[in-house]
Amino acid sequence: MAKENHTIKNEFILTGFTDHPELKTLLFVVFLTIFLITMVGNLGLVILISKEHRLHTPMYIFLGNLALVDSCCACAVTPKMLRNFFSENRMISFYECMAQFYFLCTVETADCFLLAAMAYDRYVAICKPLQYHTMMSKKLCIQMTTGAYIAGNLHSMIHVGLLFRLKFCGSNHINHFYCDILPLYRLSCVDPYVNELVLFIFSGSIQVFTIGSVLISYLYILLTILKMKSKKGRVKAFSTCASHFLSVSLFYGSLFFMYIRPNLLEEGDKDIPAAILFTEVVPLLNPFIYSLRNKEVITVLRKILKKEKSQKSLKQMTSTID
Repeated sequence: MAKENHTIKNEFILTGFTDHPELKTLLFVVFLTIFLITMVGNLGLVILISKEHRLHTPMYIFLGNLALVDSCCACAVTPKMLRNFFSENRMISFYECMAQFYFLCTVETADCFLLAAMAYDRYVAICKPLQYHTMMSKKLCIQMTTGAYIAGNLHSMIHVGLLFRLKFCGSNHINHFYCDILPLYRLSCVDPYVNELVLFIFSGSIQVFTIGSVLISYLYILLTILKMKSKKGRVKAFSTCASHFLSVSLFYGSLFFMYIRPNLLEEGDKDIPAAILFTEVVPLLNPFIYSLRNKEVITVLRKILKKEKSQKSLKQMTSTID
């Protein structure tokens, strides 16, 4: 916590990635590539699921919403970061800062609940296949998805509302590539104990509930897989679940490290690597992990591409005849 008693600051300077100016071109290209692949992969998946009627099932509704949330996460952070690589003005106003954090906190919280819902959906599909349509109805799926977004908004509102009690009168340099809540606590001239306590209680509760749901679901899935008689079926199920669990572990692990660790207000050199994991790497990997390994999505994608190819060939033939 900064203790200097100077003029109240209403603007901040994002200093993330400024330690190595010689790498800024390389970093710009890397993060721009990640951003473009993330947006194409996730928005393409959203469009594919929304247009294809056979994918309007709980599993794909959750997957489509996860892709939408991941694309929103990339949009909340990456454009500003890319601009700052070559901009001399790295300023961000207090209200811009709050808006960026609000948006990011909303989508990341929704992401937590969606991953838990997806794990439960897989548990029902694998462990209780005969009861799947009664236990996981489309109505319940929509309620769970809506609940994830409502929880995300409420969680963000609490933390953003509490930011108004803080005053910033010392340094205005944020050692990060986006406006996160912890660097603001460190810069505050007012003791952020209440903010830190609320962050620990709410973020901790969300993490414990959603991680617990995921772990219990995957534990039951694992036990069911081990009981399978077919070796090929076991290998296939293990392969799918392992890749899903890797994505979940990266996401929850980085969030847990960022917001639930002891001594939150200590300046963290590892904040940026952890933030890169859940804002850049996980949204990039999710379309590949959840979709490109999914036969139904691949089949639908091939069908659409084949249809478009046929339409182009037909147009060419028509124009040749004319």
